Amino acid sequence: MAKERRQNFVTGAAILAAAVAVTKVIGALYKIPLGNLLDKEGMAHFYVAYNIYNLLVILSTAGLPLALSRLVSQAHALGRVNQRRRVFRVALVLFFAIGAVCSGVMLLFPRQLAVLLHDSKAAPAILALSPSVLCVCLIAAIRGYTQGQGNMKPTAASQIIESLCKLLVGLSLAWLLLGRGYSSDIAAAGAIAGVSVGSLISLLVLAVYLLRHRSGKAGSDLPQGRREIAGELLRIGVPITVGAGGMSCITLLDQVLVMGTLQGKLGLSEAAATALYGEYTFGMTLFNLPSSFIYPVTVSLIPVIGAALARNDRLGACRSTESAFRLTALLAFPAGVGLSVLAGPILDLLYPAVPETAAAAAYHLSVLGIACIFVCLMVLTNGVLQAYGKEYIPVVSLLLGGGLKIAANAALVGRADIGIKGAPVGTLCCYVLITVLNLIAIHRCIPQRPDYFRIFIRPLTATALMAVAAMGCHSFLNRVLDGSGIAVLLAIAAAVLVYAVAAVLLGAVTRQDLLALPKGEKIADFLRIP
Repeated sequence: MAKERRQNFVTGAAILAAAVAVTKVIGALYKIPLGNLLDKEGMAHFYVAYNIYNLLVILSTAGLPLALSRLVSQAHALGRVNQRRRVFRVALVLFFAIGAVCSGVMLLFPRQLAVLLHDSKAAPAILALSPSVLCVCLIAAIRGYTQGQGNMKPTAASQIIESLCKLLVGLSLAWLLLGRGYSSDIAAAGAIAGVSVGSLISLLVLAVYLLRHRSGKAGSDLPQGRREIAGELLRIGVPITVGAGGMSCITLLDQVLVMGTLQGKLGLSEAAATALYGEYTFGMTLFNLPSSFIYPVTVSLIPVIGAALARNDRLGACRSTESAFRLTALLAFPAGVGLSVLAGPILDLLYPAVPETAAAAAYHLSVLGIACIFVCLMVLTNGVLQAYGKEYIPVVSLLLGGGLKIAANAALVGRADIGIKGAPVGTLCCYVLITVLNLIAIHRCIPQRPDYFRIFIRPLTATALMAVAAMGCHSFLNRVLDGSGIAVLLAIAAAVLVYAVAAVLLGAVTRQDLLALPKGEKIADFLRIP
């Protein structure tokens, strides 16, 4: 790999966060029109297939890319060129084998998987997604290799390309199929085929990048044996995969229990249960948005901490950890609370073609908005524990949280007076428990641990002021503008402004945080942050 300037933690996170912002805008242009086209039944078929795909992708890529990134960053920090290259080659073989098996499962057993999840009409969508798992595995190997060297640009570019293909191909196919009279399950398969096309093109782009930037210069170091490297990758990656895969298994099991409970205990038909679950997925779409901006933080954090620990620089590792906590708190608190307090107006604005579904989903999003704060903290704390070599702790906390989620849903969804409204409550309980357990583990296991009160109290105060501003502005503007969607946008803009001013005045943003950004010193001087 040609030598490039190594990006620091905040710069790498900023690059990936910018890519996430672009991909989420593209994703909104994809999923919001798709929701208006397919309505709740079609979106339920879409998400049943996507949940299976997501499980297999996590089983394939959750742990090994992070393990690869960590081993590559350590070799890169010590100048071990041959070791770095061999780690990548061994990882590439592992990724190909795992991806081929997972794609084969979806390709050969789409109907059985759909029936297992109580939605027999999801089989075409599952089949359309089957090639993408192999592509995503190979993509993850290349991204882990470049991230381990501190270069986040290939990952960012490939994510944007993947999203654009998904938008252009998936939305076009769904629109064409519905226009020609096909049913919602076939249209959902067309929509999700865009994911497969996007992953294939993204893989080709990354492969070309890797070939063009490889260096023929040989290193002088003696690399570890292939079996030893494979064992190290699995030792680090398997616990991470078990934890993340366990959560996805629990999500799938939760879906089975919810759909089964609605049909069994409450006596609903498959179509009626699918429709109710579809309403829940409308809330889940926005629920997943804030945490997607935290994954770049952990992706950048793990190789930085790994390299610092390889140099025995514990103070540098601690500073990066604290910076990650501050950044996560600044992003997660306002995003989650904002989604919660403006759930109804936001959904009405986004889904005008299906107002009844949007109204029914508002309750789900109001609860899930708070839950997504804890999802963001879970993602970060998992990454911190993994970076410090405590891979098994997130496994335990995830499984305990998942058990609570299943128990809560079993107790609530089966009650006629609660029904599907119990599902988001179970989700909230799950992530609260996981986050609390992870924070306790970090406090006890990691030296020079962060001061949670000092990190969280100022963003929380600024968020409370923002929530009051958001509700007050929307209530006033909604009356003045007679229910126009512009009132929602203006209320969001006012909330963002109030939060930004409050965060600066309360000292939630430090000069050290800004100095890591391009032209950070000028920004700090302009804001008069000492």
